[in-house]
Amino acid sequence: MKVKLGIICLISMVLIFNACRNDQFYSGELMLNFSEDTLRFDTVFTELGSATRYVKIFNPHPDAVNIETLAIEGGDQSFFRMNVDGESGQNLSNILIPSNDSVYVFIEVTIDPDNPLSESPFVIEDKLLINGNETLQDVHLEAWGQNANYIPAKNSPGAITLLPCQNGVTVWDDPKPYVIYGILLIDECDLQIAAGTQIYVHGGVVNSQDLGIYNDGLILVGPNGKITANGTVQDTIVFQGDRLELPFLDDPGQWQGLRFLAESRQNRLDNVTVKNSIFGVWLDSLAQVDIRQSKIYNTTSVGVVAIHADLDMQNTLIHSNLNHSVQCLYGGNYNFDYCTFASYGTDREALRLSNYICRDVPFCTEADLNTLNIQMNNCLVAGSLSEELFLDDLTEGDGISFNYQFKNCIVRIDSILDDPVFGDFFNFCENCIELNTSDNDTLFVDIDNEDFHLDTMSVAEGKGRPIGNVLIDLDGKLRDASTPDIGCYEFQE
Repeated sequence: MKVKLGIICLISMVLIFNACRNDQFYSGELMLNFSEDTLRFDTVFTELGSATRYVKIFNPHPDAVNIETLAIEGGDQSFFRMNVDGESGQNLSNILIPSNDSVYVFIEVTIDPDNPLSESPFVIEDKLLINGNETLQDVHLEAWGQNANYIPAKNSPGAITLLPCQNGVTVWDDPKPYVIYGILLIDECDLQIAAGTQIYVHGGVVNSQDLGIYNDGLILVGPNGKITANGTVQDTIVFQGDRLELPFLDDPGQWQGLRFLAESRQNRLDNVTVKNSIFGVWLDSLAQVDIRQSKIYNTTSVGVVAIHADLDMQNTLIHSNLNHSVQCLYGGNYNFDYCTFASYGTDREALRLSNYICRDVPFCTEADLNTLNIQMNNCLVAGSLSEELFLDDLTEGDGISFNYQFKNCIVRIDSILDDPVFGDFFNFCENCIELNTSDNDTLFVDIDNEDFHLDTMSVAEGKGRPIGNVLIDLDGKLRDASTPDIGCYEFQE
């Protein structure tokens, strides 16, 4: 009797299994549910090690489903591995889930944080791909790779994290790098950054239900916050993206940039490098920043944007921007000493100045006016266009709203001298030099390799005038006490 009962049970199971395989699979759009849409490994690895987490895949359909392929997108090169019902691999097939049931997918990550960043980056990402009935879904996989100070918005990319602050000050002086994931807001706080600090920002594209699609990786400084970056010539503070593999090492647009919101005051960036971003430094209305001995380069947009702001800049190099090197809009107060703005390989001027802002872009039938005050001393404005300076006065020369004074500067200009408003440019550019096409060839050491030190035959040598409080150049070399060179670099023998 027991034997007959066992045979009956076995036959029943076979019939049910065959019915499931042949007739009862769900055939519509295979939308499955997941216990996590992003599987995060919060462990910061300090030595070679592994961590395991799981995601449950739920079948909400009235019939069984067949996941035709379940794969780790990165394949054999991925840091992640998976196991389903005891079967391991990077690409599994025919995973059966009965109706209203689920399956566990165990994911393991193994990381050696002592590997170089090109092999073990700060933020390690991959995807678990679920494919069935010609429907592709995914679960994002994310782990922290290096031993660093992570300041993540762990809920989702693009989320805003308020910088923790005690007694109004936070100090970053750890020799380990700081990694920003998402958007960091500095408010009600003075972030003091020590010399040599390395700051990496993880960018990417975010698709937000509320805000739409936008770029991630942004440092915001609020109206009651400020940054005091105290770098030195020997130990520069660096802000950059976190992709340091060779193909991305000099890739622009990896993160958004540094943005100082309206009325953020007393910000100072000394011996700072900002690179590989969308924009370098952005100043909103009435924001105030002092920039000294710094480099801003390799951006997909403008190097520095200032809108009705206060900006003082010395010994600073801005280059390799796909838009303007510097753009000052809607007036404001600006002072530039010993700066080099080099704009090659783009169709935008190195320096653009205006005293208004349009309210109905692109038509600009409505605009707001604000007075522009700008001083430039011993600065070099160069590039591949015939005109590297654009002056835009909404009043067309009322003599009040557009105040500019250049002294001992080198500028690349052309049609501006025929302009009815700015045709007397050299009356406002004292002891200035008009840069000719042939001068580009000997102006810098190597434009193609982004070496903007002065060439031995450079027209900038000895053409400046001393500025009392600026005694060294961007490299820390002493400037000539009587006839310094124009631009951020003093000529080096």
